[in-house]
Amino acid sequence: MSTTAVLHSEWIKIRSLRGSFGSLLAVFAATLAVTVLAFATIGQAEAEDSEDLLLGAFYALNFGQIAALAFGATAVSCEFLNGALRVSLSAVPRRGLFYAAKIAVVGGCAFVVGTLTTFAAFLAGQAFMGSYALGLGDPGAVRACFGGGVYLALMALFAAGLTAVLRSAVAVLSILVPFLLIVSFVIGDVAGSAADFLPDRAGQQVLRQHAVGSLGPWAGLAVTALWTAAAVLAGWWAVRRRDA
Repeated sequence: MSTTAVLHSEWIKIRSLRGSFGSLLAVFAATLAVTVLAFATIGQAEAEDSEDLLLGAFYALNFGQIAALAFGATAVSCEFLNGALRVSLSAVPRRGLFYAAKIAVVGGCAFVVGTLTTFAAFLAGQAFMGSYALGLGDPGAVRACFGGGVYLALMALFAAGLTAVLRSAVAVLSILVPFLLIVSFVIGDVAGSAADFLPDRAGQQVLRQHAVGSLGPWAGLAVTALWTAAAVLAGWWAVRRRDA
C-alpha cells in the first residue's frame, strides 16, 4: 500500500471508532464547556488575585489534556483488541510504515483540534472578563494559543507511544492521569526546580505570559517533545519487535 493509502486507512479507523473519535471531539467540547462555565461565574473574581492572566485563560486545558490522552491511547489500543493488529499488518506488512502513519494521523488530528480548541477557549473565556480581558494582540497570546495546540498534540502522542508499549489504554490512562493531576504537583513541591522538566509542567510554560522557573516557553515545549519522542520511539520498538 502507498503511504497515502495507509494514512487514509488510519483516518478511517479514528473516524469509525466511537472511543477514539469521541475522545477527539471531547478535547474541544470539554475545554470549551469548562471555560464558559468557569469564566461566566468566577472568572473576574479569580482574575483579581491572578499572577498570570494569560495562564488563567487556559485553565480548562487541564481537562482538555485528559481527553487528548484518552484520544491517543484509544487510537492505538484498538489495534490490540481481538487480533486487529494481525489484520492491520496483513494489509500493511511494513511495520514502520504502519506505525508512522498511525502516529502521524493521531498527531495531526490532535494538533488541528487542539489548536482550534485553544483559540476558541481563549476568545470565549475573555468575553466574560470585562476589564480583565485579554486579546490576541496582547503579549504572548497568539504564542500561547498556538503552543497550546502543540502541547495537546504532544500529550496525545505521548499516550499513543506508551499504549504501543503497554498495549492497553486503561493501563496508560491509569498511569498518566494520576501523574498529571496529582503526582506532578507533589513532586513539584518536593523536588523544586527539577519538577520544571516534567512533561506537563514544562509544556505548560508556553501558556504563561511570563516564564516561571528554569525554562522559557519554547524550551519547555521542547522538553515535552523529548518526553513524547522517547515514548513514540519506545512504541516503535515494541511494534517492530513483538509478535502481533
